[in-house]
Amino acid sequence: MKNPAREKEWVSWMRSANDGNSRDYHKLLTAITPHLRVIVRRRCDQFGTPTNEAEDVVQEVLLAIHLKRGTWDPARPVGPWVAALVRNKLVDSLRRRGRRIDIPLEDVEATLESDEGNASDRMDVTRILATLRDPQRTIVQSISIEGASVRETAHRLKMTEVAVRVSLHRALNALTAVYSERVS
Repeated sequence: MKNPAREKEWVSWMRSANDGNSRDYHKLLTAITPHLRVIVRRRCDQFGTPTNEAEDVVQEVLLAIHLKRGTWDPARPVGPWVAALVRNKLVDSLRRRGRRIDIPLEDVEATLESDEGNASDRMDVTRILATLRDPQRTIVQSISIEGASVRETAHRLKMTEVAVRVSLHRALNALTAVYSERVS
């Protein structure tokens, strides 16, 4: 930590808080919160996370401090321990968020209107699907391309839903293998 006086104060408050002093615990949380906001916003910018998620992460870190303060080693500084909590909570936030990218609809509207499907893509799908035998091919087409449910597909093919799911799973694995061979 760049400020040893602040770290010394935080360590003192944390020790006292762990001994049951609620006033020092309040001081610690009040002092740490602005520091957390700066760190979390900086990391959100670094990872491309929207800044509106920063406050959620700060709140999660404050909750983690409360729940995990018994794991803090009094012989060590508080700053690195808090930084580890920030890192873990930010990673949790990124995982929950997934790989979703928020783009305003207006930015892609023209693209959506003009994109009627690439003919070469349809031919690739047709060729790869041709490597499957029936009923796997029919199941993949029905569920993955036409958007039918497992129940509808099972009824149409006179199969059980479980059999359709198993066949779909095996077909998708086979398609993955075929695609991997063609790409490499």
